[in-house]
Amino acid sequence: MTKTLDARGLACPAPVLMTKDAVEKDNLNVVAVLVDNEAAKENVSRFLGSQHFSITASKEGNDYKISAHRQGDVPEAASEPEDSPKPSADQNQKIMVLVSTDRLGFGDDELGRRLIISFIKTIKEMGDELWRLVLVNNGVKLTIDGSPVLEDLVAYEKKGLSILVCGTCLSHFNLLEAKRVGETTNMLDIVTAMQLADKVINI
Repeated sequence: MTKTLDARGLACPAPVLMTKDAVEKDNLNVVAVLVDNEAAKENVSRFLGSQHFSITASKEGNDYKISAHRQGDVPEAASEPEDSPKPSADQNQKIMVLVSTDRLGFGDDELGRRLIISFIKTIKEMGDELWRLVLVNNGVKLTIDGSPVLEDLVAYEKKGLSILVCGTCLSHFNLLEAKRVGETTNMLDIVTAMQLADKVINI
């Protein structure tokens, strides 16, 4: 029997948390989730995919219905991404950089825009220790068409850097369709990444 969860009207990350709680508590193998925005659809679908569910999503009026059927065994660590544990002393530390702006600092906006461009282009100097780049609030504007650092971010992602882009923020600015790099994410993923990181740098 399919269990249907109604997550319409809930703000991020509530739809994912509701789905996660139901899947884990009831050990569901078949579930349907109703959401009312595309960001929630992507976040819930990605979470269910991480739990070995096959997924189909359809639009029903202004809402979305995500239908999922589990394939294979339940993952052992259902609540956490498939990341390695904290590194030992001879391994690189995992640094997460959280960017919440499309300009750096206060005082002069034009200077701030030049500085954030310089920052994004320079973070590659962190090497393999740069583990996650998370963009929230105005920071998501760096991922869209016309961004002066879009090519840099695409290059970073191709080289293996995980770039997470806040879905609620994209929806707020009406930029979901304009995003060209990174994975649309939610606050649960961001908080989990903070827990797993050895160091978090806020910009």
